[in-house]
Parts: sequence; C-alpha cells; structure tokens
Amino acid sequence: MDKVILEMTFKNAADSKVNISVDNPREDLTEAEIKTTMDLIVAKNLFNTTGGDIVQTVGARRVITTVQELEI
Repeated sequence: MDKVILEMTFKNAADSKVNISVDNPREDLTEAEIKTTMDLIVAKNLFNTTGGDIVQTVGARRVITTVQELEI
C-alpha cells in the first residue's frame, strides 16, 4: 500500500523553512492548484510559526512511500 503526502514548504518572518503536510491529497491535484493554495496561505496569514508569520512560498512535493504490513 502506498502512502502519499503533499509537502508544502514556506519561509517565515525569521527566514526559516516551514513545512505543511497534507495526507492523501487528491490524485488529480494540479501544480497550479497547489501554487494557488500556497499563495492563499501566505496572503491570508493562515498560520503562525515560532519564527513568525509565513511570508513566502518555497516549493512543494509529493512524497510517496510504500508501506508493507507484516504479520508476525
């Protein structure tokens, strides 16, 4: 079974990187939709971090891992 995570990376006011992860994003999610969402997070100031407000988008990636259940 594969596990998919959308990981969005931002910079905060202290110039530190901040990651926001979303489990099981839609399979048909486009790069444009992700960029629009990230820009909205910055514009609406939706999150505050220990280094202050999120002020800039950096990038995003899909992380896919394979999970194998073991019967022991």
